[in-house]
Amino acid sequence: MALSVGTKAPDFIAKDQDGNEVKLSSLKGKKVVLYFYPKDMTPGCTAEACNLRDNYKVLQKQGYEVFGISTDDEKMHRKFIAKEKLPFRLLADTDKVVHAKYETWVEKSMYGRKYMGTARITYIIDEAGVISEVIEKVDTKNHTAQILGQAAPAKPAKKAAPKKAAKKATPKKAAKKKK
Repeated sequence: MALSVGTKAPDFIAKDQDGNEVKLSSLKGKKVVLYFYPKDMTPGCTAEACNLRDNYKVLQKQGYEVFGISTDDEKMHRKFIAKEKLPFRLLADTDKVVHAKYETWVEKSMYGRKYMGTARITYIIDEAGVISEVIEKVDTKNHTAQILGQAAPAKPAKKAAPKKAAKKATPKKAAKKKK
């Protein structure tokens, strides 16, 4: 269960990919996109990060500071940033302290197996440090549109596959040619 809109965003200190500390309360006066994601370099997380990367200038023009946060370590974050050319900082929460404060370390289930993992949730934090929006159903390929409150671009309708022509049965030769 995610924190509610109107709640003061829990303060935290976490290290970015370069070991620099980020303290949320020091960002007061800025709008913050704090997106929690499961794991660097996985398909969904890469799609989400690349959507934010491709729209980063738009987010900056709107006054947003973007931070991704996962339980991956700083070294893994550096690799992910280098591979995908991410312009924003990724925060390492290996001890899950920030996840606990934001209620994003949750029980998940896959193929009937239960395990603990990161819930893909984004918190939009206003200039006063209050949660102004919570996105719990993240569309990884259109995440920026969700953050900016825009409708995601319509997906083109799938073309119907052409129907295969039914094979006509050919009668077998009834008899061999006589000599």
